[in-house]
Amino acid sequence: MALRSNPTLRQRRLGAELRRMREQAGLGGSQLARKLGISPGQMTQMETAKIGVSPERLRTVASACNCANQPLIDALAGIASERGKGWWEEYRGTLTIDFLEVAELESHAARLTICTTTYMPGLLQTSEYASAVFARIFPPLSLQDIEARTAFRIKRQEVVRSVPLRVFVHEAALRMQFGGPKVLADQLDALLDASERPGISVRVVPFAVDTFPGSGENLTFAEGPVPELDTIQMDVTQGALFFDSPADLTKHRAIFSRLDSTSLPEEGSRDFIRSVMKDVKATYA
Repeated sequence: MALRSNPTLRQRRLGAELRRMREQAGLGGSQLARKLGISPGQMTQMETAKIGVSPERLRTVASACNCANQPLIDALAGIASERGKGWWEEYRGTLTIDFLEVAELESHAARLTICTTTYMPGLLQTSEYASAVFARIFPPLSLQDIEARTAFRIKRQEVVRSVPLRVFVHEAALRMQFGGPKVLADQLDALLDASERPGISVRVVPFAVDTFPGSGENLTFAEGPVPELDTIQMDVTQGALFFDSPADLTKHRAIFSRLDSTSLPEEGSRDFIRSVMKDVKATYA
């Protein structure tokens, strides 16, 4: 069997969950391999997603590890049975891997919760605003790269339109100008429209909040079919980082719970966005 050279985000997560299952059973890789009747090398390749795992083999591994979490086993079996390529694969070679993996994460999420502090959530950006965000990157991108990234972002919005979306936007992101006041005003107007759509919740975290409960980064919490398969994605200068350890999931659930309790309610958030939009429009009226 040929080894995978570039396992996908989902394939790597499946391997990581197999390793986690083995470690929770107190088994070493060689011990579990012996119980399964495979080589230690094959066990390592399964856990690093270098080779695939069938749903049947996955259930055998779960049984050998005495895992009784049936919802988790069924969810992992679902990942193991996935075939075919996602829509984002057409951009492979055009965009960096982190773009593709963010789209992969979103496309399989049961619900998305986003916190942004420096710019509007990508899934709610206008094309003009998105282009302005990419245009500010240093060293500067070529026009072709900006257009490709913008088109990809708009496609992401179309694909996840049916996924429940909860957004916390810091006031700093509402006021940060990308593309000038006209682009920002149009973006704020689009954000208001989005906040009225079914399945989308937009909440504002104003400067007046005594203590901002977030960590400062732009975060996405993607819920999986079971809580154990939730994932955190963090935007950093170098691209996207992904976290899925139980400790990280617990920490960020607490962060979003605090955001929920400190941010403005939905209607109050719309009023706040309107007031910011009025201020912005006054600068070019």
